Amino acid sequence: MLTMSQVASAITRSPSEVVRQSPVSQAPNGICYAVSGEVSVAATDLEKMVSAVPDSLAAALQGTAYYFVPLTVNQGDETVIADRYDVALSDNAVCHRNLELGNSHCVFISTRLMDDKFSVAFEFYINVGHAVVEKTGVSREFADLVWKQAESKVRGETSLDASELRKLAMEPGPDTEKHKNEYFAAAFSDAISIYLLSLFIDVDYYDLRERDYTLLAPAQMAERLRKVAELFPANPGFEFAIHYKRRG
Repeated sequence: MLTMSQVASAITRSPSEVVRQSPVSQAPNGICYAVSGEVSVAATDLEKMVSAVPDSLAAALQGTAYYFVPLTVNQGDETVIADRYDVALSDNAVCHRNLELGNSHCVFISTRLMDDKFSVAFEFYINVGHAVVEKTGVSREFADLVWKQAESKVRGETSLDASELRKLAMEPGPDTEKHKNEYFAAAFSDAISIYLLSLFIDVDYYDLRERDYTLLAPAQMAERLRKVAELFPANPGFEFAIHYKRRG
């Protein structure tokens, strides 16, 4: 026998409705966030996740609010927010959606597409990394480090975008400088995202592997993360450390 919750479809609301109906919290670092619907991550974990962003990075996110919701769904030209997971809506759901509503930049993150705090956190931090780089640009020290690694033909990269842009940046041509700057931006936002993830939760580096590209060699990734940690020191109560496993 089917229960009513199994039969009834999820309720969907417009993003503006969700914003109006969802109380906004502010983490100690100043980042604003809210929860709406049946999300997959505990409130204490969400609070820690947001608070892990160092104050020096959070300052670049003023005017942005993050909404953790079950599903953010494309319906034609519109975006709607589901109040719980619904298999009928999941095919058109997206990991996140950035929308300008009033005077605020709102980011809706789908927690039920991933359903574990590691994946939800990484999605949040990827968005933070891109937003920070878009507003502040790329550190020259970081860019110099990354280019030195690329010229030494270090194996792998931190994302598919970084991998493809690195290839373009290494080829001579009229757009080489443009590709180089885009490569630096992709690598910097990736490194920020991984650094933030490591502040929130213990990360096994190889859990970040994807099939579409070779992951950056661990020693070179560690160099990038240490540089990001120098630029954006962890807030009190959070710690950055790199540990190497011994081979058995």
